[in-house]
Amino acid sequence: MGKRRKKGRPVSGWIILDKAYDFGSTEAVSKLKWLFQAQKAGHAGTLDPLATGVLPIAFGEATKTVPYVMDATKRYRFTARWGEATTTDDREGDVIATSGNRPACGEIEAILPEFTGSIEQAPPQFSAVKVSGERAYDLAREGKTVALETRVIDIHELSLVGQPDADHAEFEAVTGKGAYVRALVRDMARALGTEGHVSELRRTAVGPFRAEDAITIAALEAMEDVETRDGALLPIDAALGALPQAAVGGPEAERLKRGQPAVISPATAKGVRGAQSGMIPAVLASLHGEAVAICELDGLKLKPVRVFNP
Repeated sequence: MGKRRKKGRPVSGWIILDKAYDFGSTEAVSKLKWLFQAQKAGHAGTLDPLATGVLPIAFGEATKTVPYVMDATKRYRFTARWGEATTTDDREGDVIATSGNRPACGEIEAILPEFTGSIEQAPPQFSAVKVSGERAYDLAREGKTVALETRVIDIHELSLVGQPDADHAEFEAVTGKGAYVRALVRDMARALGTEGHVSELRRTAVGPFRAEDAITIAALEAMEDVETRDGALLPIDAALGALPQAAVGGPEAERLKRGQPAVISPATAKGVRGAQSGMIPAVLASLHGEAVAICELDGLKLKPVRVFNP
């Protein structure tokens, strides 16, 4: 029997979606997959339904670069509501504890260093963390309370940017992978001798993707056809700006696409090593500016890890 033909168009690239309030990440992917009539799509980092902002969505060959976005830093702007803890650590949950204490500006700023850097954090009860094979949020919806292990996460930046009233404080944060803003607010409130939850949350950046470059579903829907929407796509390698690049020729590109190592010049290899960091040892091989493969550099050999076939 022949290969079953895939449904949809073999479109590849990235859309920086400005996700709307009360819209799930999986729902957003399904909507965009339909709008682009794409064969394959996926998002790079779940964004809560009640959060807005940057949700990078990859199509086709760009899905191979998703891990490099998932591991990137995220920037958020959010509002803490003091005095009430909720089941979900946001405004949609039921109130489970209250406090009359309202922290002053100086008190808030004094605790920020405690929540900056590498810190331990227990995920919210309503989170996608798996417990014995089940999602924590599914167990929470059944009324079960589970002990979620703390883990070390990185808060690279955390600042107080406003206090509209005694009940609310506005913050900006840059976080690493696996950090929950809802848990951050919960823990800051407790450190301040009160209770708290997130009342507003917006993600303004994920790795190289910024809110100012994002597009809404409404704007994509307003475009007359899929060819017009294709104009909003970013290239496959838009997520890979942090990787050092190695320009290769046609024969080397063909070898990489076949999954075989390709040899590069000593000068090119030296340049790659100089641009590499310990955190990102991968190399992007390109032909005339077009992404060919993500590789490992071994001596003068580029060994393909992920090959692009747009």
